[in-house]
Formats: sequence, C-alpha cells, structure tokens
Amino acid sequence: AVGFKSAHNKEIQDKKLLSLVAPSDLRSFGLIPELIGRLPILTALEPLDKETLKSILTEPKNALVKQYQRLFEMENTELTFQEEALNVVARKAIERKTGARGLRSILESILLDTMFDLPDMDGVTEIVVDKDVVEGRKTPVLVYAKSAKSNKEDAA
Repeated sequence: AVGFKSAHNKEIQDKKLLSLVAPSDLRSFGLIPELIGRLPILTALEPLDKETLKSILTEPKNALVKQYQRLFEMENTELTFQEEALNVVARKAIERKTGARGLRSILESILLDTMFDLPDMDGVTEIVVDKDVVEGRKTPVLVYAKSAKSNKEDAA
C-alpha cells in the first residue's frame, strides 16, 4: 500500500504513531547522530484517563484529597468530596491537558476562598464539595454543628 489514503496507513492510529518511532526516524527528522546516540531509550507516553486521575487524587499515601483533608482538620473541620466532584476534577484536568500536575491547581481554585475564610467561621464542622462546586456554580457547602443552646432546647 502506498500513499496517505491507503488502507495500511489507516490502521496506524495517531496515538500509537509515536510508539513506533525508531532512531532512524529521528535521524531523518534532522537530529544529529551524536545526540541520538545519547538517547538510550525512546518511549512514548499516553495521556492519563479519568479513572487514573481519580486514583491519583485519592489513593496514594500523600494524595491531594488527603492533603487538603489534613489541612482542614487543623481547623477542626472535616472536608468531604463527593464521587461526582472527583469525576469533574479529573475531567477538567483532561480538558486543560494538564494531567496529574494540574489537579492541585484545580483543587486550589475550588478551596482557596474557603481555606482563607474558615478560621473566622464559628461552628463549621464539615465542608462538602460536590459537582456544582467544582463547576463553579456554587460555593462549598458548610455544615454547622448544633450549638449547646440548641441541644438543650431539643432535650426539653
């Protein structure tokens, strides 16, 4: 098969094309042999999918979600992310083409105002981040503890 529109060329997908690069291809592209010789391994990376990004957010020992939860624990507040919110965070990282490195900036933009205002808020026991919060349609949901006065009234 010859030509750009041949059946053989249609079988090679764009994503897999880089995995087929050989040192001779680099030479024909214009790199000098002295530089090509210093590249011991040629490899191609594939973009991370949504499930992988979600696991990066939650599973490792120093996962981003765990880091933010620990920061909020210092203010005696529990931070909760709903499953759908994590999906949207991962989707945003894919759309921005920032991968795992972009996850921190997305979470930072969501929680920055809340982290700044939290020390001045009294009685907040939990902060819930849902899909709408990640998409910027509302602020994080603040859950307040019942005051001692309210508990006495409920008991009476």
